[in-house]
Formats: sequence, structure tokens, C-alpha cells
Amino acid sequence: MRAFVACILLIVCCMSFSGCAVVMAARQPDKKNLKILNVGTPRNNVVAEFGSPASTETDPQGNKVDIFQFKQGFDTATKATRSFVHGVADVFTLGLWEVVGTPAEAIFSAKDMAIKVTYDKDEKVQNVVYLKGKK
Repeated sequence: MRAFVACILLIVCCMSFSGCAVVMAARQPDKKNLKILNVGTPRNNVVAEFGSPASTETDPQGNKVDIFQFKQGFDTATKATRSFVHGVADVFTLGLWEVVGTPAEAIFSAKDMAIKVTYDKDEKVQNVVYLKGKK
């Protein structure tokens, strides 16, 4: 009976300390819609998707140029699947999965991106340059 109680206590302790990988997967940023950067998209739509630009300037032709910096995250289904897999692995390994899962989530986290968007006189997308990250 003592062995059974000790085993239950061990399971409860392990599960209470687990969850870092689950939480990290669930808290990844949302995926930004890069398709919005098509030529002719109004600047307001771009700002609505990516948030306020890190910087805004005017080029020699008088066109507005925005630099956006953000983390390209994951869609909801991907985040939910990753969280679920980590949670199941935590249960089956009595929390030992965190030794692998937490560093894995840190490595496979959202990627930094920087995009330069040039607009025409009507503030519609004219040109897009990926400064950091992949399309």
C-alpha cells in the first residue's frame, strides 16, 4: 500500500512540475498572413495584419516606406497539435518529456522576420523586400 501511495505522489509531483513545453507551444505567436503583401494592397490592411511598423520613412520619390519586424508564428491547428503531443508525452513519461520537449520548443519557436514595404502615392503596396526570414 505504501508503494502505491508513493507512486501516486510521484506521478502527481511530476505532472505538477511539467507543462513548460505544453505552455510554450500554446503561447507561440499567431501566423501572419504574408499573402496580404501583394501589389496594390492598401497600407491600412498591411498595418492591420502586421501591427505598427518599426520605422517609417519617405524615399527620394516621395513614397512611404515601412519596415515591419515581427515573429512569424504558427496557425491554431499547429499550436494545438504541438501542445497536445507534449501533454501526452508528459503523461506517459511522468513528466520526463520536459527534458526533451522544452528545449525542442525553444529551438522550433517562431522565427524573427523583417520586411520592407514600399507604397505608391496612393499608399498601396508597390514593392516588398524580405530583410530577415523567409517568405
